[in-house]
Amino acid sequence: MFTIGEFSKLSRVSARMLRHYDRIGLLNPANVGEENGYRYYEASQLNTLKQIETWKGYGFTLAQISDLCRLVPEEQLRWLQVQRSRLDDQIRDLQRNLRRMENEIRFMEGTQMQREYDVIVMENPAQKVFGLRRNISMNGQEIHGLIQDMKKEAEKRGLKQAGPLQMVYLDEEFSHENTEVEIQMQVNEEHPDVKSIPGCICAAAIHTGPLEEVQDAYGAICRWLQEHPEYHMAGPTIERYLKDERMARTPEELETGILFPVVKI
Repeated sequence: MFTIGEFSKLSRVSARMLRHYDRIGLLNPANVGEENGYRYYEASQLNTLKQIETWKGYGFTLAQISDLCRLVPEEQLRWLQVQRSRLDDQIRDLQRNLRRMENEIRFMEGTQMQREYDVIVMENPAQKVFGLRRNISMNGQEIHGLIQDMKKEAEKRGLKQAGPLQMVYLDEEFSHENTEVEIQMQVNEEHPDVKSIPGCICAAAIHTGPLEEVQDAYGAICRWLQEHPEYHMAGPTIERYLKDERMARTPEELETGILFPVVKI
């Protein structure tokens, strides 16, 4: 057996951390001296300790690792798959923020001009749509999941996409954490679950580039509405995905139409 100091050197995990693992029941010593209370470890415990440190590196908390240790390999695999999906989302979020930061740095350095938008008043024609409504958090995973669910439901009904997908924001106020939206697919077929949306007049702008930068287009419409007080907002906001991920090779090629229904006073 090895003392805690020896085991610390062999495992490259601090004695302080080994004591903490012992206190929370994550990794107890193989033996504790009755007279001196010294902790002693066996070589076989290195594999358990290595697994704990590996799972920590994957982003699991110690409480989660404690649960993982009690699961059979098949259940551990499911946990790892879920965590991998979370890490993928985090990587995408970091990449988006990195692109935004790089753009801001270039703008502040004077090597990139501020994006300009042409805001127009347009007639949004009447449409037949199949939609799926849900309260979601505004992150890539939940939005992607909602779109996939809507496509599956449309396929069950024999409906085919006849135009760009669009997201309609239904809440009076916007919330990243929980907002009611409806993802809609334009269709030509008749079906009990297909609804007709009347046409309307919209103040609109087209955003070209990553979706995380789409707030620039919203800002342009906001400034336009302030400069044209004769127009008032009159309905839920629409994001129309004119050139989506299937058609664009890079995020910079995405095209999103931002439409605010308005009435002229």
